[in-house]
Amino acid sequence: MMAAIEALDASIPLAKRTRAPLDRRLIVGGTGLAVIVLAALFAPLLAPFDPIVQHLDSRLQGPSGTFLLGTDNLGRDTLSRLLYGLRPSLVSGLAAVAIAAVVGTSLGLLAGYFGRWLDAVLSRMLDLLIAWPMIFLALALVLLLGPGPFGVVLAIALAEVPIFARVMRAITLSSVRGEHVEAARSMGASGVRIMRRHIFPFAVSPLLVQFAIAAPLAVVAEASLSYLGLGTQPPTPSLGSILSDAELYLSQSYSAAVFPVLTIALLVLCLTLIADGLQKMLDPRGGNL
Repeated sequence: MMAAIEALDASIPLAKRTRAPLDRRLIVGGTGLAVIVLAALFAPLLAPFDPIVQHLDSRLQGPSGTFLLGTDNLGRDTLSRLLYGLRPSLVSGLAAVAIAAVVGTSLGLLAGYFGRWLDAVLSRMLDLLIAWPMIFLALALVLLLGPGPFGVVLAIALAEVPIFARVMRAITLSSVRGEHVEAARSMGASGVRIMRRHIFPFAVSPLLVQFAIAAPLAVVAEASLSYLGLGTQPPTPSLGSILSDAELYLSQSYSAAVFPVLTIALLVLCLTLIADGLQKMLDPRGGNL
């Protein structure tokens, strides 16, 4: 019996698509993201100054030979702060999407496979999460946990869980009555094995694309919440807090605000190119999720 099930498993490919060449957008976005990640990882080696050290005699300076991207209102080097500020944006944003992917995929798989009352309960819970804007979730979590990156990660993850759950539920519903699932069930395969070996593999590509789509949104959300003072707390720099500090001094120095905006835009652009490239490569017909 087990040999028959293993034979059935082997007959089901992970993806029924012809291998497509790497999309140019995926290459460009992946290269850009690799450079950004390496810059954040090696910030202690690349940063010319300590990001929290103040040079009060050099406040609000523009780009110069000493301070390549200028300084902020306290004389802190903008380039050094941006290099260190990439870390919370990348870690918090990607960690939130990873948590949302795991939790949402699990809930969608259970709801689609078992259906009935479990599907109804989980669907209503997900609808409730969708109805709450992310900013309200973040404010509620800050009241409970205090400001910091943990509350931001949790708020972003909760906002993204319903999206992954709905993608997984739709795929499960379309697969659960398939011939391969019925054959596995008739040969005595357990529900866990069916979900793991006969349903989930068909969702890998759509979930991977959804992860890539959610990543830039999560990075922007993290920067926005940090801008409002709900995320990474001073003196640790983050892209959102750097921009918030520079807002009051735009008339005196543009560099302290422009370069954080450009950094966020470049990071989001790289992640978006990766998402577009993955979607084109995994679905050459150009279909959307």
